[in-house]
Amino acid sequence: MRGHLIKTAVIFMLMSLVLSALVLNGCKRAGSDTVTLCVCNWEEYIDEGGWDEDETIELSDGTSIIGEGSLVEDFEEWYLETYGIPVKVEYSTFGTNEELYNQITIGDVYDLACPSEYMIMKMMREGMLEPYSDGFHDPKAPGNYYSYGVSPYIRNVFSRLSIDGERLDKYAAGYMWGTLGIVYNPEEVTDEEASHWNILINRDHYRRVTIKDSVRDAYFAAAAINYYDEITDEDFIRSADYHKRLAEILNRTDPDTVQAVEDILIRAKDNVYSFETDSGKADMVTGKVVANEQWSGDAVYTLDQAEEDGYELCYSAPAEGTNLWFDGWVMLKKGINRDERKRHAAEAFVNFMSMPENAVRNMYYIGYTSVISGGESPLVFDYLKYNYEAEDEEEDTIEYDNIGYFFEEDSDEANEKYTVTVPEDQGRRQLYAQYPPKSVVDRSVVMACFDDESNDRINRSWTNVRCFDLGRFFNLRR
Repeated sequence: MRGHLIKTAVIFMLMSLVLSALVLNGCKRAGSDTVTLCVCNWEEYIDEGGWDEDETIELSDGTSIIGEGSLVEDFEEWYLETYGIPVKVEYSTFGTNEELYNQITIGDVYDLACPSEYMIMKMMREGMLEPYSDGFHDPKAPGNYYSYGVSPYIRNVFSRLSIDGERLDKYAAGYMWGTLGIVYNPEEVTDEEASHWNILINRDHYRRVTIKDSVRDAYFAAAAINYYDEITDEDFIRSADYHKRLAEILNRTDPDTVQAVEDILIRAKDNVYSFETDSGKADMVTGKVVANEQWSGDAVYTLDQAEEDGYELCYSAPAEGTNLWFDGWVMLKKGINRDERKRHAAEAFVNFMSMPENAVRNMYYIGYTSVISGGESPLVFDYLKYNYEAEDEEEDTIEYDNIGYFFEEDSDEANEKYTVTVPEDQGRRQLYAQYPPKSVVDRSVVMACFDDESNDRINRSWTNVRCFDLGRFFNLRR
């Protein structure tokens, strides 16, 4: 009997060790050669495949691109063929940066995620991220499609951004990028009205405008309204440090600025049709509203949908200044957990998404603009021409130039090389939203990562805007 108890105890001890190994390996099965990569991305933000044959993209050099399977499935096959290691991607999604952050802080574990610029910097500050390997940044190393193909403009932006002395490009690789602007109906809204953020408080369009239900995007627009006179002054615009000063102003969080922004957003709340994160696209297409604060990628989708219904919408990046946003792939420290196999798979996933043909697939499927310009590969620019280049017999065309900065280092030669003849209306429509001219990116600034005190101040103000403010109702506010 005693021997039986000892055997039983040994069996339970062995079972405990096995269970512990399973827990430590997360979703990876003990003893399996398969690497499990847990990826969390924005909703509807990757090519899911299933294209019809007539959707095949036929480029001028004879290249054919079609999404038959999803890019996640294609990555799993490519990784096994390339490295001889089976990988299983467990793919999940989030709706906002704050939702992703909350998922992580309550215990969800991901190896790779795709937050936006300010959230990347917040995660860096809080020590949540794992740096990319040194070899990842070598453009000459085989398989390093990201380092080889990322736009020089995006590379420079990443290299200039830092938090607490750490450069952003050490911890993040870009995915999609764009601007924040106004989608508008040119039959109802003039180009001049749409070129300024104060359309959000313009009583001529009472209850016919929407604003983002996002504290940072709404705050940015209201700050531009508040500082309109200062940031549109000709001397300010011509100043040698214009861009630096513009970024400082539009990221101010001092109590006076926050109060002024709150007052503007209260006015906007009284004027707009709704605060929204996704419904604004449909509201524009159905004609419920005539203008909509929108991210450039969703603007392209909205313009495409309206076009299918037989009418034209436009996009504007306001003259006061616009937000340069980007989403990027980051490795989570708790997920990677010093596992070199996971790190390798995560970096390979980023590189696979950065292949020019896969960047094109993603752009076609989701409507956003990839950070990949392609290096010496012409595929991305050819895809731009595939979408927008005017037909030979077409009239009312323009030379769309000043986008050389994205494909090569900014120069007159690059601008000439990447000039394309397009229908005149593309100067304010999809092409303008996807590849803004240099004049727009020159007045584009990145949202800063605010400290805890500033975040608390802004979040309290946002609560006042979005919720019933008793102090304002009883006229008791400070």
